[in-house]
Amino acid sequence: MEPAGPVRVERRLAAILAADIAGYSRLIEADEEGALSRLRALRTELIDPKIAFHHGRIVKTTGDGLLVEFASVVDALRCATEVQAAIAESNTRLPADGRIEFRIGINVGDIVVEHGDIFGDGVNVAARLEGLAEPGGICVSARVQEDAAGRLALTFEDMGNQALKNITRPVRAYRVVTAAGSASPQSSSGPPLPDKPSIAVLPFANMSGDPEQEYFVDGMVEEIITALSRIRWLFVIARNSTFTYKGRAIDVKQVGRELGVRYVLEGSVRKAGQRVRITGQLIEALTGTHLWADRFDGSLEDVFDLQDKVASSVAGVIEPALQAAETARSAGRPTNDLTAYDLYLRAYALTLSSTRQVPEALSLLEQAITRDPRYGPALAWAAFCCVRLVVDGRSEDREADRLKGTDFARRALEVAGDDPGVLANAAHALAYFGEDVGAMISLVDRALALNPNYARGWHISGYLRLLAGQPDIAIEHTEAALRLSPRARVGSSLGNIGYAHFASRRFDEAVPKLLLAIQEDPSAPPPYRVLAACYAHMGRLDDAREIVRRLRAITSIVIPVASVQRNAEIRELLLSGLRLAAGEAT
Repeated sequence: MEPAGPVRVERRLAAILAADIAGYSRLIEADEEGALSRLRALRTELIDPKIAFHHGRIVKTTGDGLLVEFASVVDALRCATEVQAAIAESNTRLPADGRIEFRIGINVGDIVVEHGDIFGDGVNVAARLEGLAEPGGICVSARVQEDAAGRLALTFEDMGNQALKNITRPVRAYRVVTAAGSASPQSSSGPPLPDKPSIAVLPFANMSGDPEQEYFVDGMVEEIITALSRIRWLFVIARNSTFTYKGRAIDVKQVGRELGVRYVLEGSVRKAGQRVRITGQLIEALTGTHLWADRFDGSLEDVFDLQDKVASSVAGVIEPALQAAETARSAGRPTNDLTAYDLYLRAYALTLSSTRQVPEALSLLEQAITRDPRYGPALAWAAFCCVRLVVDGRSEDREADRLKGTDFARRALEVAGDDPGVLANAAHALAYFGEDVGAMISLVDRALALNPNYARGWHISGYLRLLAGQPDIAIEHTEAALRLSPRARVGSSLGNIGYAHFASRRFDEAVPKLLLAIQEDPSAPPPYRVLAACYAHMGRLDDAREIVRRLRAITSIVIPVASVQRNAEIRELLLSGLRLAAGEAT
């Protein structure tokens, strides 16, 4: 007999859809027969027919999920959105605790086919994306978003690069937030217009021809947003939300609806040698009418004045009676050292892109501080980086980072003047590292009086109120941050709202917020801890232990030193729940 020849491996490009049921164990535990009956009905009457209609092939099923292969991204997305919409409609007739909700992830990639099953990196990424999706939601990779853009009536929210388990490279993910005829966790109508003139500043185009200058261009926009935010009669959307539109072809009217603003500013920055040109155009979002356009040229040494000129010109168009001096920074420019400013911009961009880059950002900030020891924003942001190292369990010496962060924050306050960002970030660090929380709340209140549009300031205020044992005020202030930044976080806002509900023993309201916080940033430990304690106090010990298992995958610290929580009752509620979830004696 001749030896068998080499096994032929079949490969092909495919769109892979991975789905599972959110809270499947809970549903089975509560009503096994009823849950299985509803699931069979959904499969027979709705899910399987939709998959067949859109030319999908069910590769395999598990008790709580399925894997489906499509030849077309469009077919996969159409199928997913129609399935989620139909399930959402069927759920309206059921009580909340009896609803079956799927999470769906979709990826495009090369797959290996063997005996009808499929394998490969493309399949693994789809499965991990499904884990990022909200119950009833859809999460897709950048390749899927690119292929579907303009071909389907869908809107995608950029979730940034995600570190997925057992995937070595970061994966850019997008959340499907609106779809014609689909279930969506967000309304396409967007928030209502505020009762005062409102504006969103979109990312400016980099006209320098050098991708390395993106951080500089983004820094220009940040400064313009800050200058506009100081005008008390304006409502200004935070950078975190407007930058979700970066790199996308956008419809200004749609931006206005999604962010709830009347005006949109867009433009470009060109940096060539020591010369800078900033162009801008102001558009009325409701009608798409262009109200103003101008350009501002100057040397690199004049860049701060150019930023203020853009802001004052825009504000003057919106309200001709504006005094130009209203946009001026009362504390003066934070630094005259352009190299220190450049280092600060680089560090700021790194921390916004990923908390994993905090050590590198801190190094850049320390270089900036060495050049200008009185550079308030760099000092305050360095203090924030020290907090992140400790919070995320990445600190190699927690006590050394605590002392360093405290020193940076105190030095920042010495030079803060009336800079809201310096005041709020320094107060956040000092409160976390043990200073009197009431005094730190007063500092943040002062920052918000100076700039009521400061979304991060409202977020920090909510966090400090939570530490002080004021959960309802914490929710109110955090929701103010979310309104000013409706499309992207300015901090762990959903986690703080979930923690506040937990602190008030509203466990059922806490759970969905904490789950969303974990999906938003799977690498941040705090929401896992609160969720595990929440499940434990609800008697859902299996779910609590599963969350602890996931927590241990990102940090060895399950039960933290909880002295940061000043309210003894809330502190013990958290610790007792964590001890129960971790199986320790209470």
